[in-house]
Amino acid sequence: MLFGEEHDQARRILQKLIETEINPHVDAWEEAGIYPAHQVFKKLGDLGFLGLTKPVAFGGQGLDYSYGVMMAEELGNIRSASVPMSIGVQTDMATPALARFGSDDLRREFLAPAIAGDMVACIGVSEAGAGSDVASIKTTARSDGDDYVINGGKMWITNGTQADWICLLANTGEGDKHRNKSLIIVPMQTKGVNIARKLDKLGMRASDTAQIFFEDVRVPKRHRIGEEGRGFTYQMMQFQEERLWAAAACLKAHERTISETIDYTRSRIAFGQSILDNQTVHFKLAELQTEVEMLRSLVYRAAEALVAGEDVTRLASMAKLKAGRLGRLVPDACLQYWGGMGFMNETPVSRAYRDRRLTSIGGGADEVMLTIISKLMGILPGSAQR
Repeated sequence: MLFGEEHDQARRILQKLIETEINPHVDAWEEAGIYPAHQVFKKLGDLGFLGLTKPVAFGGQGLDYSYGVMMAEELGNIRSASVPMSIGVQTDMATPALARFGSDDLRREFLAPAIAGDMVACIGVSEAGAGSDVASIKTTARSDGDDYVINGGKMWITNGTQADWICLLANTGEGDKHRNKSLIIVPMQTKGVNIARKLDKLGMRASDTAQIFFEDVRVPKRHRIGEEGRGFTYQMMQFQEERLWAAAACLKAHERTISETIDYTRSRIAFGQSILDNQTVHFKLAELQTEVEMLRSLVYRAAEALVAGEDVTRLASMAKLKAGRLGRLVPDACLQYWGGMGFMNETPVSRAYRDRRLTSIGGGADEVMLTIISKLMGILPGSAQR
């Protein structure tokens, strides 16, 4: 994928914002267990970064997805994976279906302020009994005249305690579980929406993640995105952007972990020489860097295909799978070379170790990615042969 001067200019602006407005505060946000999403999003929105690929009519830039990949990759320079994940929810998880299939009125009411950074969004798919198994969600939206009445609950909702609205997947009918769901925009201040708790997580400590319950929540049917019963399909489409975004967002983060490990092992002396002088160490770090570069090539190839209008389900699933694997491999291998300091919360490698474990779980577990890839290869029982 070729980046031009416009990509580079946007990249430099984002780098400056990260350096001056975000990274100086991430340690405090990690300690607090939350970061000021509205404040950060407004800064990003003012610079146009929350709507790079969104329609111009609603405040977006109308650019192709190569700009989204550029942004995701650059956000890897933030020294807390919590913040890029939260931003990615806004740009590539909660808003793609709204931008593509929402009515003009709905986009003016919810998409435009999300692009401007005036509203924070979250995506409501996972439930306590239905994480990667999206078709098995139990939340219902019962038709009642011109309204839906929503009952159920959602789990692991990033941005959940700060969000102004949630893009909610709910069952709006009976029958085939892949054709009975709809995506509905629900303002979080609506009566009956209950943020039960902010979850205490292993990693991603600066990102607020909520459990949310819905009790007779009434919203107008005009808040539905697109056609009734098409929500599962719309969500599967959103997942492709989410998974590609997640893979792009980890690239520079992994490179930073490797670079910090090189610096530390160069200065750490054991048995009369630096740790880095051991061949097994510098060979391993070279191998890890090669793995990251291979993932970058896969991400770029998938992004090119997406820009060209191709179905990227296979490539995006592969990129997400590989990103998840490296999210475990890179921090674990690097942490070992930090010795006892690697086990301390004060060192960046320990944060990476905790944060990056989520990549193999969120947005579809590794096993789901493998199932998708196997199906597209024609090697699942009952799938078509190639």
